[in-house]
Amino acid sequence: MIADLKKKLAICSGGLTILTVIVFYLGFKSLFMPLSLGLLLGVSIGYLHFWDLALTMERAVHKNPGHAQTYAIRKYFIRYIITGIVLYVAVVTPHLHVIGTVIGIMFIKLSVLVTNLFNDKEFYKSIFKRREV
Repeated sequence: MIADLKKKLAICSGGLTILTVIVFYLGFKSLFMPLSLGLLLGVSIGYLHFWDLALTMERAVHKNPGHAQTYAIRKYFIRYIITGIVLYVAVVTPHLHVIGTVIGIMFIKLSVLVTNLFNDKEFYKSIFKRREV
């Protein structure tokens, strides 16, 4: 089940990345390469964070509650430190654009929302079903 979710999210974020690279090319030709490289870095880091979060949760359920909480919090802070380092590198490196990096990091979150938003068709049918009062 988690492997299927990882695959869906990789496909969704890959599609969003390709679409965004095309938009960058058409709209920002002078900044195309820095934006695209920043986007690829951000998507890679975002997906690695999601993968690490999945591993963290799989491992935490096998620990007792105190150790699981400590382990999850420690991994949470490590992911945020890595995100900070990546953003710092994007700011100081002239070949990367920080906006592209931020967009890329957020793509995995957007992919989670999109895949879950269109997951339950019965929910949408109940919204549009007419109700008599």
